[in-house]
Amino acid sequence: MKTQNIILITAIIIIIATIAFIYVYITGLASAWSLNQPNDSPYFITKKPVTLKNILLPVGTKITYEKSCFSGKYERKKMLNEKDITEISFKEGTSIDWGGVPITSIVKFFNPKMKGFTVYADFDRLNENNKTPFSTLWQGCNSRLSITVANTNDWSFNKKNILDVESCGVSYQRYFKEDIEQQRYLDSLYDELIKLKY
Repeated sequence: MKTQNIILITAIIIIIATIAFIYVYITGLASAWSLNQPNDSPYFITKKPVTLKNILLPVGTKITYEKSCFSGKYERKKMLNEKDITEISFKEGTSIDWGGVPITSIVKFFNPKMKGFTVYADFDRLNENNKTPFSTLWQGCNSRLSITVANTNDWSFNKKNILDVESCGVSYQRYFKEDIEQQRYLDSLYDELIKLKY
């Protein structure tokens, strides 16, 4: 009787483990498939300089918009509604200054409950003479700096609109409030950002 119970329990464990493996494998394949799908969000490439989100965008800037059933897909012949912008990417080899740091793109937070965006720096384009304590701290953690703002229609370096530094890469995040080192680093970044004369 004991041997039968052991065999039965072992068989159940093997079946559960097999089902779990198949589930994880299929989920992994589905994730890889969706990540490798082309982005079919509507976008517009600027043909002349234009100001959007309080930023002067140079020619060749790609403006990506939220997908909707009315917006269509892929490249648009004219700009869509400014409030629907999800990303601004500058033409390769082009950057603009944001807080004295050359940036290549700005991406709106994916979570609609969070008001802010992430700026992506190109520190290779930052002149040694233009480095500041802010740029040095930023470069020390990552090229991605996430900012919370009061007005989501303003992506410029407007210190009156910037509420906090939400994260710098994956190493420093406000989410981990109990990690004092992370919080102090982000506090220092925000303090140096506010001190800038831009």
